[in-house]
Amino acid sequence: MSPLMQLRHVGYRTPDKVILTDINWTIPAGAELTVTGPSGSGKSTLLRIMASMISKTSGDLLFAEKPLESYDPIAYRRQVSYCFQQPTLFGETVADNLNFPYQIRRQTPDHDHIVEALTKAGLAADMLDQAVDDLSGGERQRVALIRNILFLPRILLLDEVTAGLDDANKASIHRWLHHLNVDHQLTTIMITHDSAEIHAAPHLVHVTQGRLEVAQ
Repeated sequence: MSPLMQLRHVGYRTPDKVILTDINWTIPAGAELTVTGPSGSGKSTLLRIMASMISKTSGDLLFAEKPLESYDPIAYRRQVSYCFQQPTLFGETVADNLNFPYQIRRQTPDHDHIVEALTKAGLAADMLDQAVDDLSGGERQRVALIRNILFLPRILLLDEVTAGLDDANKASIHRWLHHLNVDHQLTTIMITHDSAEIHAAPHLVHVTQGRLEVAQ
């Protein structure tokens, strides 16, 4: 089977600093990967390059055997979706955010699917009418995550998305993501500093001083 994504000698630097050096990484479809490493080591930069949010300064990135540069950016980001550590919600209500993925595809929102996603994320169905300004940090994070996966991408990039959640809600999110991995071969790549998540990870990747090491 061909790899879903390949990074070949990928690097990233600013005018005054080298952030990533010679990243070589082959990611198969259906992988569940956890990325760890010290703060400032380049983890978020790496995921943002993979999400085509910033451009690598050297090397090659292939998705489904085609160079990143050959894809339409919008079409690519629907297949490789990035969840921010600090989520941005818009509009006035939760419904505004969860209807949005349907609206940009010119489809009628699937209320049942949205409610099912809320439930799996540990949120109540009546939250749809709640103002986004009234949500807690953990609720905002889960709404943003749902927004990213109502239409499943092929790769979901998660930048410390469980950092604001308690243990019970972290567990529910991990169960949901694992279910999507098993049933739909969703590839997940999650950055975390949480020791319990690191201990439970099926596959670990370390980023240290801009270099990558696949641990297991």
